[in-house]
Amino acid sequence: MAELLQLAALLVLLTVAAGLLRILRGPGAADRVMAAQLLGTGGIAVLVLLAAATATPALLDAALTLALLAAFAAVALVVAAPGRASRR
Repeated sequence: MAELLQLAALLVLLTVAAGLLRILRGPGAADRVMAAQLLGTGGIAVLVLLAAATATPALLDAALTLALLAAFAAVALVVAAPGRASRR
């Protein structure tokens, strides 16, 4: 079972690598934000899969921390986006 979970983690890492290419070559800001969200979600998935495969609860703590950081990063990217209309 652990081998299957590790294989799933490897497949998620390949998806995250594709997202990293989109961040580097993305044509627009929206593509880059979506790819950054993919990196956060993929990182969380890898950590959870590895925690289940190795029975290491510390990896779940790291996944929860990454989830919080990814949410805050998404909000920061949206707030700092150029062309955002002010609400005054």
